[in-house]
Amino acid sequence: MAIWGVGYAGLGAGCALSGTPLVGTTAGPGWAVAAVGLAAVAVGAAVAVRGPVPALRKALWVLCAAAGAGAFSLLMDVLALLLGQSVDSGPAAAQHALAALGAVLLAAVARAGRPDAGGVRAVGPSAAPGTVQLAALAGSSAFVPYIAMKLFWASGGSFAGVDGADLHAAAERNGASGLWLALESWGLDATALLAMLGVLLLQGLVRPWGQVFPRWILPLAGRPVPRWLPLVPALLGAGTLVPYGVLGLGWAALGTAGVVGVPRGDFPTPGDTLLVAWIGLGAFAVYGVALAVAARWYWRRTA
Repeated sequence: MAIWGVGYAGLGAGCALSGTPLVGTTAGPGWAVAAVGLAAVAVGAAVAVRGPVPALRKALWVLCAAAGAGAFSLLMDVLALLLGQSVDSGPAAAQHALAALGAVLLAAVARAGRPDAGGVRAVGPSAAPGTVQLAALAGSSAFVPYIAMKLFWASGGSFAGVDGADLHAAAERNGASGLWLALESWGLDATALLAMLGVLLLQGLVRPWGQVFPRWILPLAGRPVPRWLPLVPALLGAGTLVPYGVLGLGWAALGTAGVVGVPRGDFPTPGDTLLVAWIGLGAFAVYGVALAVAARWYWRRTA
């Protein structure tokens, strides 16, 4: 953890001193990143000397939350790379990745030596409790309107004042990758496909089949799935979509009430922009919260 803290602090201080922005257009957040890294080094050293006493454990969780906040939008960076696009900022993407790694390390140190109180241990695969499954059902259902809207556009349909051809042209103007444009030409939408994979991930976290490799993976059929395999994308997704969706819904509510102005963007009217925003941000918010709930249960179940 000390090596991570020094590296994270060095990245933040280097960006701050060189004027490289990590968030927005200012270099100020670099100092915040450096502070988190140095604090992690100090707390880690104290843990090595005194052990994980309650006060230090609380400090580790606070730093874990700070690092997790710094990883916000890492999911967007990963998706951009998977779809053949470049990230908006190399230093910012590196900071997101390091922050996510730090959150995992800090959580591991905070949990080290702690007795498992109130865990949900069981033998063999099992389904999540009913309330967790209901949350997963709500999260999956929230993506249905979003997927339908995206696929309707990709097939050439018209919705919210624009049709598929308009959005394809806008994607070309905005520098979409060849893979993204090729999928749209086949009547598919990359974000809709990713949403479907997200639904599959969410259901796998709460159902027994998500804890063992399926039969078609012949060499590993029936063997337990390593707990990190679903948890990494789940935590990345929840950490990005919960703040993005919840804060976005707040903006949409203020825009609908006329408190803030709503830019038209690629749509004919602000009302069309808000219609699409409610569908998209609503899906992200509900799914993100459900993913966080399911990931927490899976974490405890497989600990």
